[in-house]
Amino acid sequence: MKHTGWRKPTPGLGIAEQLAQAGEQVAIPKTRAFVAVKRVGAYIGLKAGDMMLLDTLGAFTQAQDWEEGQRPIVWASNAYLMEQTGFSLSALKRHARRLAEIGVISFQDSPNGKRWGRRDAEGRIVEAYGFDLSPLSARVEEFEELHADLQAERELCQRLKRQITVARRMIRARIEAAVSSALRGPWTQFTSLFEELLDRLPRRHETSEQLARLLMWFKELQERVEVAYLKATEVAQIVENTPETTEQVCEKTQDMNPREVISEPHILITNQLNPVISNSSEKEEAAGAVPNAPPEERVDRELEDWVAEVSKKRTALDLPTIMQACPEFASWARNMGGFLKDWGDLHRVAGQLRPMIGISEHAWNVAQDRMGTQGATAAFALVFEKHSAGEVASPGGYLRGMVEKAGAGELHLERSFYGRLSGQAA
Repeated sequence: MKHTGWRKPTPGLGIAEQLAQAGEQVAIPKTRAFVAVKRVGAYIGLKAGDMMLLDTLGAFTQAQDWEEGQRPIVWASNAYLMEQTGFSLSALKRHARRLAEIGVISFQDSPNGKRWGRRDAEGRIVEAYGFDLSPLSARVEEFEELHADLQAERELCQRLKRQITVARRMIRARIEAAVSSALRGPWTQFTSLFEELLDRLPRRHETSEQLARLLMWFKELQERVEVAYLKATEVAQIVENTPETTEQVCEKTQDMNPREVISEPHILITNQLNPVISNSSEKEEAAGAVPNAPPEERVDRELEDWVAEVSKKRTALDLPTIMQACPEFASWARNMGGFLKDWGDLHRVAGQLRPMIGISEHAWNVAQDRMGTQGATAAFALVFEKHSAGEVASPGGYLRGMVEKAGAGELHLERSFYGRLSGQAA
């Protein structure tokens, strides 16, 4: 066998040997051990090459090697491992060293530095020197707990991102509504602050703490935009109904300076948010609201009003909105199409997914003819998502119904997508 060479002892190698001794005292099935380490491999610092070598070593072990009192030791030669992995000798040594330093394997060296071993008639290892995989057995529970923590963190991050998305869209919708209605207010300054927050959105590797802080900032900005919007609406109604002077109108809008409403993004935190109220009970009743309604009911009604308002204002959907509102469809689309850069990519993937949920080619062609390529693609994403969630039993029939509504001018796709986003954030 090939000589393993003498290696300089390090704290990491010492810990690996301690883990190997602990692993010998437990019985862990090989499958469980490898599933556990693969789920957290990237998090603990393992690279693709490390995992390839670990898989190759694991293939040499047998079920009885993982029983209590046994050690799964692999004594394959360097030449064989190089042939199986395609590594050079230096790369093989580098990956093996990293596996040991991270505490996934241990080196069981013989007195002469060679790897070798033998089994008895029942196939159990009697004596062996080489790569010892016992540390995996010792760390299975640690890896499984780590995986559970990582999953919880991912789910929390996804939930926070959905809430941030809803807050962003509500802010944008209010500002756009105010500008399109020519309401008096600091909308340019609000837009600038909004863009500053957008620039702070993490591009990758975000943590729940980062996202929670950003969500708080977005919600505070949203609250201030809502206050300004309601005040501007009241002023517009007063101007419309009474012949006030310009000076009187300005007095009513003095407290709409955005710097009084919201500070710089990095100090958006305040002790108390300004309540979103209206002094006119008649206006509330005219809008279908109940005077002195609990805050929860007011929030629900505001959300419903926002969904309806955005549905009217927005004339087109973008890809991020569709992918965010339809996570199951987005997952399938990315798995089949990779990075989706435009509507063409999304349309192509929709055509590939169509047979999976039982929509006929004829129904798909009719939808494209009558709704257009983008409209049909967006409608399909919604049908796919609802079918995956068990909300739609007959996707083909549901799509045909959407086509008929579109022909009658009764289909509001934007409202459906933003409604799903609002539900996700709840």
